[in-house]
Amino acid sequence: MSKYRSDLPQLNGNVYLADGGLETDLIFNHGIEIPEFAAHTLLNDEAGRRALAEYFRRFLRLAQTFETGFVLDTQTWKAHVHWASDLGVSEEELRKANEDSVAFVSSLRDEFHTNSQPIVLSAIVGPRGDGYAPESLLETEEAEEYHSRQLGWLAQTEVDMVAGVTFNQAYEAAGFVRAANASDLPAVISFTTETDGRLPSGQPLQEAIETVDELTDRGAEYFMVNCAHPDHFFHVLDDAGWCRRIRGLRCNASRRSHAELDSCDTLDAGDPVELGNLYRSILQRMPWLNIFGGCCGSDLRHVTQIARAVL
Repeated sequence: MSKYRSDLPQLNGNVYLADGGLETDLIFNHGIEIPEFAAHTLLNDEAGRRALAEYFRRFLRLAQTFETGFVLDTQTWKAHVHWASDLGVSEEELRKANEDSVAFVSSLRDEFHTNSQPIVLSAIVGPRGDGYAPESLLETEEAEEYHSRQLGWLAQTEVDMVAGVTFNQAYEAAGFVRAANASDLPAVISFTTETDGRLPSGQPLQEAIETVDELTDRGAEYFMVNCAHPDHFFHVLDDAGWCRRIRGLRCNASRRSHAELDSCDTLDAGDPVELGNLYRSILQRMPWLNIFGGCCGSDLRHVTQIARAVL
C-alpha cells in the first residue's frame, strides 16, 4: 500500500532533496555499464542491485544529515514499451521491471525509516523517444493512451507518485498527466530545456506549463525543470503565476547543450560549489521552490553543495 499517495508531504513546503545523475555517476565515476542508459536493467543481478543500493544510500544519509525530506526515484525512466525492442525484452518483462524497481526503493525507505522527515517514493517515466530531441510530436490523446500502460502497472504498486521526467513537449506531458489522473496517481511533470530556455520542441517553458495546466485542469501536482544547466533557463524565470507552478530543480552539472552532451564520451562534472550557488540564486528569485536534486554529470558532491546553499 502506498504511504503518501493521498497526501504528498512535499506540498507542505519543507525542503526535499533528491539524488543526482544516477546513470552518469555510475557509468563514469564507478565504471558500471548500463545498457541503453536503462537503469532498471541493473536490478537483474546482485552486483547491479548492490551498486544501486549504495548509490541511493549516500543520498539518503545526506537527507538524514540535513534533516530534510527525500524524493526517492525508481529506475523506470526507460521501462516502457517504446524501448522494448532496443532492450530485447517483452512487455511482461517491462511490467515486472516496474514492479521490481518500486519494491527495491520501498526496501530502501524501510531501511531508512528512522529519518526525521518523509521519504516519498516517486516512479519516474521518460518520454516516448529521445528526451533530448523529440522523434515525433504527440497529440494529447495519443500520449494518454501510450503512458496509461506503464502508469497502470505502477498504480498497482506502493509508489506514492509518478513523475514524467525530461519531457520535451507539452502535449505529451498533458497526456501523461491525464493518464496518471485516470489511475489516481499524483503526477509531476519535469520539463527539460535547451540553452535558450525553450523545450527541445521549440516551445517556451511558460507556454508548455500553461498548456499542460489548461489541457488537464491543473491536473499536475507541480512542475520541475531537469536535465539543463541553470544558465540555460534562469533568464526566463520570474514570479508570474506559471512560474509558481514550478517547485523543484534537478539541473545538469555541465553547461553543454544536449547535442554536445549526447556526443561526449567523457564526463563534464562542472563545479559543485558553483552549481550550489546558482541554485541559491534561483531560490532567491523563486522562494517557493522546495525540491532539489541533480541530473546529468552531478553526484553526491553536487547535491551536498546544493543542500548547503538552499538550507
